[in-house]
Amino acid sequence: MIKVLLLGVGRWGSNHLRVARSLPLELFVADVSAQRLETARRAGVAPSHLATDPMALGGSADAVVVATPAQTHFELCRRFLDAGKDVFVEKPITLKAAQALQLVELAERRRRILQVGHIFRFDRATQWMRDAIGAGEFGQVRILRGCFSGFKRPRNDTGVMFADAIHFADLFNFILGRTPARVSAITGDFLGRGMEDEALIVMEYPPARGGPAVTARVEAGYHLPGKYREVIVAGDRMSAICDYNVAQYKVRTFRNRHQARPGGGFDALEGEMHQLEFSPEEPLHTEWRAFLDSVETRQPPLADAMAGYHAVRIIEAALESARSRCPVQLDQACK
Repeated sequence: MIKVLLLGVGRWGSNHLRVARSLPLELFVADVSAQRLETARRAGVAPSHLATDPMALGGSADAVVVATPAQTHFELCRRFLDAGKDVFVEKPITLKAAQALQLVELAERRRRILQVGHIFRFDRATQWMRDAIGAGEFGQVRILRGCFSGFKRPRNDTGVMFADAIHFADLFNFILGRTPARVSAITGDFLGRGMEDEALIVMEYPPARGGPAVTARVEAGYHLPGKYREVIVAGDRMSAICDYNVAQYKVRTFRNRHQARPGGGFDALEGEMHQLEFSPEEPLHTEWRAFLDSVETRQPPLADAMAGYHAVRIIEAALESARSRCPVQLDQACK
């Protein structure tokens, strides 16, 4: 039985605790808050498997799950990877691309598994979109749109780009199979916290296999009424809307197309619509099983450290673009 140390049982870590308790593993939990540790004890974790020092139980575990504030990710991952542990870290892997790359190299050097919590990769609807794009069902993909917004309590450790927009930045990398060449962004700090609470990111993906460049837009924020977790893929043969708020019937496809008129201009032809069904499964549960499988088989995870690095690199560029008010080429600061 794999021994896993869970670091952090706060806002999102409590969900990790719930999922971990449903899996065949020996669980240890560390959290700086004795009150949160009491929650873990009431959930069935043995008192001998609880600690307020994150390093106190490291020697007892084969693998570590990091669900602590984003500012702590780099140092915790570095220490546990150096100690020879496999690590599953919540997104973002770090808050700086250079630090993320250090972790990529450290995991490779130590031959350790380093999985990043890009949870949307583990949704079956996401995997369908990736496969359908790869199989050419959309034709030439031209536009991607993502909205990760809604009225909720802001995170305290990061702005909304690292908290939410990064989800769909990674998702677009995943379904296209490549990363953008240029990033632009505008942001707003309506709450006056010194970090953005509304953001609009535009990513420009280079052409692939003779197709067009792809423009992708991600909107994220804390102010709109309701809850939006929606992705749109628009191609010249088929388009799809994926609503991640829906448990089972997430995806609708549309066979819409534009047809040139003989005398000039275009007609907009609306084709058939289909609703796709996916068996409901909690992505966090799938993430955990995938991590445990990687620990046992030593196969690279679906959301590996390099994926985490690319996602951080996009958000870092978006923050620079918002500050400088000009587009940023990736790997090149905007002058």
